Amino acid sequence: MIFRLTRAAARLFLYPLFKIQVTGLENIPKRGAFILLPKHQRWEDIPLLGVVFQKPLYYMAKYELFERPVCKWFLLSLGGIPLNRERPLESRQSIKMILRLLEEGGGVVIFPEGTYYREKMGPGHRGLPRMIIHRMGVPLIPAGIRYSKRGWRTLVTIKIGRPLYENPSMSVDGIMGIAIKDIARLSGL
Repeated sequence: MIFRLTRAAARLFLYPLFKIQVTGLENIPKRGAFILLPKHQRWEDIPLLGVVFQKPLYYMAKYELFERPVCKWFLLSLGGIPLNRERPLESRQSIKMILRLLEEGGGVVIFPEGTYYREKMGPGHRGLPRMIIHRMGVPLIPAGIRYSKRGWRTLVTIKIGRPLYENPSMSVDGIMGIAIKDIARLSGL
């Protein structure tokens, strides 16, 4: 219920400001879990992705964003899950939640850059995706996001790449390297 309300509110507030073009939705599994690895350009990435996808997505976000009550409520209503990057042991409950959501067939969004890198690709963090695909073997799905001003509206192009699966002939770091390159290519960088 909260997902639908938040999604409706996001549409109401974002559609007048943004025109969204999406390609590659067929690369998202209709059933089953996946990890979406999108480019992180702006704070609007999260609600825009939420508007595009039919099923709820759950987002990893730095725990500092959850410290203010209103922001915490908003992020949790969007499917936010806090992650303490400085002290990973404090994120045990969040990691258990992610694994449970994936076991239930959910989609989890991890911004592999960890923060905004506008118009360039930041270094990819591999730790959490590595741990998840070692345990669960879910597909990694790279996605590019590009913003371009068109008059008073901003065009948002979201390109979803082909899923990447754990492969016995390639290390997880190798798969993540391919994912980072795909994200950059899909973002036009």
